[in-house]
Amino acid sequence: MTSFSKELSFRWSDLDPNFHVRHSAYYDFGAQHRIEILEGLGLTMKVLQAQHFGPILFREECIFRKEIKLSDKIIMRTKISKMKPDASRWSIVHEFLNEEDKLCAVITVDGAWMDTKLRKIANPTPEIAIEAISLFPKSEDFISL
Repeated sequence: MTSFSKELSFRWSDLDPNFHVRHSAYYDFGAQHRIEILEGLGLTMKVLQAQHFGPILFREECIFRKEIKLSDKIIMRTKISKMKPDASRWSIVHEFLNEEDKLCAVITVDGAWMDTKLRKIANPTPEIAIEAISLFPKSEDFISL
C-alpha cells in the first residue's frame, strides 16, 4: 500500500461565499482521515484512552493549488513523510487530487504523542509505535528523523 485513500463528499456547509471549499474544511477532512486511519490500524479511541495516549499536533499547514467546488470528485491520499525510529515524532501529508489526478491542495501536519494522564509529550507504547504507526504507508521522499 502506497497511501491511505478516501473519496471525499462535500456538503453545502463546506463551501465559502465564493462557492468553493472553505479553507478550514480541508483541515477537518485531514483530521477525520487521520483518526479513521488510526482506527483502521487498531488504535481506536477506546485503545488510546486505555493506554492514556493521544496524538497531538505542533504544526498544521495547507497549501492550496486549485479550488475545489461542491460537485468535484476528490481523492485524499494520506502518507507519513517523516518519523523518528521510535515513532515518537512524525509528519503526515494529505494530498487532495481531482479526477484528472491534479493536485488541488496539500496538508502537512507535524505531531507527537501525549500521555493524557501526565499531560506531557511522551514516547508511544510499543502497540502504538510498532504495531500501528510502523505500518503507515510512507511517502516517496520519506525521511527517518
